[in-house]
This record gives sequence, structure tokens and C-alpha cells, in this order.
Amino acid sequence: MQCSWKSMMLLVLASIAIQYTAIRTFSTKPLSLLYSVGLAPRGHAVNCSLKDLTKLGQETIESSDQGCDETRTPFSPASTSDSSNVNKRTHILILATTRSGSSFVGQLFNQHPEVFYLFEPLYHVQLALLPRLSQSRNPAERRVMLGAARELLRSLYHCQLSSLENYIRPRPSNHTTDKLFRRGASRSLCTPPVCEASLGRETQSLVLTDEGECARRCGPLNITLATDTCRAKLHAAIKTVRIPQVSDLRALMEDPRLNLKVVQLVRDPRGILASRIETFRDTYRLWRLWRATGRRPHNLDLGQINTVCEDFLRSVSTGLARPAWLRGRYMLLRYEDLARFPLQKAKELYSFLGLDLDHSVEEWIINNTRGSSDLSSRQKFTTVRDSAANAENWRLKLSFDMVVYTQTACQPLLELLGYKRVFHPRELRNLSHSLVENRTFLPFL
Repeated sequence: MQCSWKSMMLLVLASIAIQYTAIRTFSTKPLSLLYSVGLAPRGHAVNCSLKDLTKLGQETIESSDQGCDETRTPFSPASTSDSSNVNKRTHILILATTRSGSSFVGQLFNQHPEVFYLFEPLYHVQLALLPRLSQSRNPAERRVMLGAARELLRSLYHCQLSSLENYIRPRPSNHTTDKLFRRGASRSLCTPPVCEASLGRETQSLVLTDEGECARRCGPLNITLATDTCRAKLHAAIKTVRIPQVSDLRALMEDPRLNLKVVQLVRDPRGILASRIETFRDTYRLWRLWRATGRRPHNLDLGQINTVCEDFLRSVSTGLARPAWLRGRYMLLRYEDLARFPLQKAKELYSFLGLDLDHSVEEWIINNTRGSSDLSSRQKFTTVRDSAANAENWRLKLSFDMVVYTQTACQPLLELLGYKRVFHPRELRNLSHSLVENRTFLPFL
């Protein structure tokens, strides 16, 4: 397979950018360029020629754990000296796609007093390196993003939050920034001791009504204080929509220092499409035109939903195949099940992770799954909603033709996850008949 000169030039330039940031952050680590772009997994001695690297850049994401001639080498004593302490922590990654309910799942951990939670830190990697990668389906381009993302995740789980500074724009001054993406979504970053630098004792009774209030009342984020808070917590959780497939995380899953567990959140792609059309109005303008006129625009980007189904299918297929490297570290969670049975699924989730379900989490679930459907329709990023009613309300928002196209393009995924197809407009609108099959997806223990 041949790459165009433009793709090769993009890969080279992006690799140089990642090398620069990796050298600044991991100056003591050899082969920083190879590790940062994901060409060399940890614990390997690598012997690659330029021809090999070019070939690797053209390979698909599924082969990310294969590359040049390698020799397995053991971890050095220095790299494992603190593994006994680190392994006491449970590191959680919520793997999802946009508008699949991931913010809600993230809050199930954010509400726990002993969990340090970060909301979409990889946003800064994407924005700093190659912003257009958010919609990219080019394997070489996605590989560049994934290499940097893995390195940052590894650092964040070790509470090396200063690694984020290489990607935040403008760059933080004196380890302080007001540009962290949606800081207010993390309680740990909006409460003492991170917040009390600005509010003192008043913060003890601070109740935030929205994310924006955190920045207004707490002031710029002190990354050093945030780092200390991360280290003081028993566990850490990160939510991301910027890792396409669980196989992209294999190098992290096999790292004995991380004790990383992945919760893969999935949702009916028809529901994802309906939510994106309502939320990202400019990006999905042609979809709204199709819905309004009944005619599909000839220049409609069908890849916007096709990519979701392709990534979900590959990732879920990997997880359900139960490879040895995922044993005890992978759980599949359908958004619809969580919406209908939030407390039950939360208990199953915490049981899989080996954590105690704190009463504060239970209280949050009760208070945030009985909101009004009208509220959720007006506030697109809220987690307060009537979760059961929201699970399948996409059936009232998409035209029948749009549903037919989506379920045809995503048929293998629908069958794998237990989502029923519809064959008539009346069947689509009949909400008394659920399109979600009763299926049980047990964690891989």
C-alpha cells in the first residue's frame, strides 16, 4: 500500500512535533520518538530502519503491537522499584465515543471521594498536534495521535500532570493555567486543596451549580496542587472519546505498573447519530437538512457514522474474543442498560473494578437519573435527565430513511450488541416496544 507524499509529509512533521514534546517531558527515556508515536512498545529493544518506520506508518491500527525486529527485554529494576505501591491503585479508563453517555459514566467515578477523575485530557493532545484528526480515518494520521495519547495517559495515571503542560495552549506559566478543557467536570480540581488557594476556608462549603462556576470561583488551576491531590487519592479514572479501539491500549494494559482496567461504553449508533445532530449543529448540518427535507444531500459525509460503527465493531469484537492481555481488565457496558438500571449497573461496574460503591455515588445516581426529559433536551451536556426515557428517544428524532441507512451500514454491530432493526415507520415510533434486546455482557475475569 502506497501513501501520497502529502500523507508522508504530515506523518514526518507530526512525528517531529511529538518528538519535541516527548523529549521535554521524558528527557531521560531513550527512543522517545519511537515510543511517542507508538512504534515501539515498552519493554522491547528496537532495530528499525527508515524504511521500516515508513512501512509502520502505513499499517492499520490493528497491527499497532507489531513492528520491526524486536527482542523482548525485561523491565529494569529502576522501572519497577515503585510497582508495589502503584499496583495498589486501580486505574480506570472509560473508552467511548462522543454522545454515547460517557459523561454520565465518568460522573459515577467523579462522585467517589477516593477517585481522582479527569475529563478528556487527550483533547489537548489532539488540539496541539493535529486538530483535524478528530474526523480523520487515515491509519497513519490516527497512529500519530495515538502514540502521543498513550504516553500522556501513562504519565497521568502516575500523577505526572505536568506532562499536560506540553499540550495546553497557551503553555501554562509557573504550572498554572486557566485553559484546561472542562476543568469543572472534575470534583478533584474544584475542591480543596486545589481550589482553596483562591477561596481559603470558604471552599469547604462550596457547592458548584455548573462547570463554569469552578473556574470563576476557584481561579486558574495550579497543576502542582492538582498533582498532589492525584497522589493522595486511592484510584484514578480518565474518560476519553479519542481512543478508537481497545487494541490501541494494549501496551498500557500489559504494563505491570499501571493496573489499568477499561470500561468500554457502547450505544446504539442510531442514538449516537440523533444526539450528534442535535448537539453539533454545524458539523451535522447536512444530516439535519436530510431530516427536514426527506432528501439525502449528495455531499453528505456518511463516514461520520460509518467510522463509529467500524471502530465499535473492531473494538467490541476484540474485547468479546477475550484475549489473554484483557483478562480481568475489560468490561463492556451498554448505555441503554445503564440508563434503564443505573444503580444495578453501577454496582456491577464497581464490583468488576474491585471498588466499594460509596454512598455519595448512590445518592448522585438517584438525583441524576430522575430529571425531566425537557431539561435534557435543552441542556445538551447535562447529566441530569430521565435516563430511562432518554435511552431510546432517538426514535422520535430521526427520519425513517435515516434510520434505515444507519442500521444497514451498522448491521453487524447491531447484531453483536443486541440492538433490533426496524422495518416500518410505525415500528420506529412505537416506544412501547424496545429495540434493545435483553443481553448480559459479563466482565472478562
